[in-house]
Amino acid sequence: MTDTAPTVTTPAENGATLLDDIERHHRRFNVFPSEAAYVAVVLWDAHAHLVDCFGTTPRIAFLSPEPQSGKTRALEIIQTLTPNPMVTNDISASALFRSISGDPGSRPTILFDEVDTVFGPKAAGNEDLRGLINSGYRRTGGVWRSVREGDTHKVVKFPVYAALALGGLGDLPDTIMGRSIVIRMRRRAPNEKVEPFRERIHEPEGHALRDRLAAWADTVREQVDGAWPEMPEGVTDRPADVWEPLIAIAEAAGGDWPARARAACTYLVKAAQSDDSGSLGIRLLTDVRAIFDGAERILSNVLVEKLNDLDDAPWADLDGRPLTTRILSQMLGEYVTAAGKPIKTRNIKTAPKTVLKGYYAEDLADAWLRYCPSVPETAATAATAATAQVTPLFPVAAEVAVAATDPGSATTEQPSPAAAPAGHATAH
Repeated sequence: MTDTAPTVTTPAENGATLLDDIERHHRRFNVFPSEAAYVAVVLWDAHAHLVDCFGTTPRIAFLSPEPQSGKTRALEIIQTLTPNPMVTNDISASALFRSISGDPGSRPTILFDEVDTVFGPKAAGNEDLRGLINSGYRRTGGVWRSVREGDTHKVVKFPVYAALALGGLGDLPDTIMGRSIVIRMRRRAPNEKVEPFRERIHEPEGHALRDRLAAWADTVREQVDGAWPEMPEGVTDRPADVWEPLIAIAEAAGGDWPARARAACTYLVKAAQSDDSGSLGIRLLTDVRAIFDGAERILSNVLVEKLNDLDDAPWADLDGRPLTTRILSQMLGEYVTAAGKPIKTRNIKTAPKTVLKGYYAEDLADAWLRYCPSVPETAATAATAATAQVTPLFPVAAEVAVAATDPGSATTEQPSPAAAPAGHATAH
């Protein structure tokens, strides 16, 4: 009779406990600016092991205004926790796509430090690299290259889908920012203490967590593959694409991670939207809306003056020169009215024989609705009211809502549209 050795069953890893352990590992060496940031980074670490289960792989960007703010250390800790880390601070587009498009089993997790030297204001643009990073955000993305076969050439699509973390000063191009979870890093305060990271000592500890994470990822792969988690209210479109993989992983882990993930999603999406000068155009539309402050119309030269007078706004120094009526016209002309026509100046009659150019709120209203952040009910106006430019003595229209003559009257309560007398125009 042959003795049979007993079967040893390894207990299944508890996902929530594992993510808690990874969070503790980060907290030993990293100081992030919010609780939401810790949640996002831990879930991003996990997603790097499951990247093929999702249609998108969110970028995570550690950005700061000054050096020595912990960006590189964040990438160093992520390096110990993610599969096949590839650390770089200088790589060409061709080298990057060849690194990614090789054996899928050895696809790297790209950790790109000092990215401001590539995309910052002193860099040359690097459009090829930016295009590759953007294409690699979606699983179906790729880059097309001409490949020689014998005496002929054929066009081949190379896959470039890979997890990517970035660190740098300032901001990134808008197209990358929109695909990223942005962590605004800052220098540690004197009371914020961390352990010094010693690679020879602490890297094996990170690798042990990485191996546990890889094993757990294999147990939940079917569960998260193609999952459509419920998103927090108000998180749609691109932000939802960015956060869906992380919330799916949080749901697979269980415990308090689903709730923490949704709270972090809401917090960081709102933070990104509030910082988003999106484009300079969105900042312009938002400032113009604040200056109108319920007025029906305003002269172009007055609007430019008010914009240039705004504190903490870029208009007085656009590449060394202030905003002009011509530049304003070009920038607003990129947007369209509700009828789909470019926003343009129109005639405003200011005296019996005087007609000047200006903008009407009704032409801007559709762009304000689509592009500008909503205005909190309790928020004060961001700029003083514009000077009144239309005198009701002249038949420009019946009595209309115009910008206040006295800047102090900007705080006067405005009647609601429902309460406006008949024949009075109201701005929306």
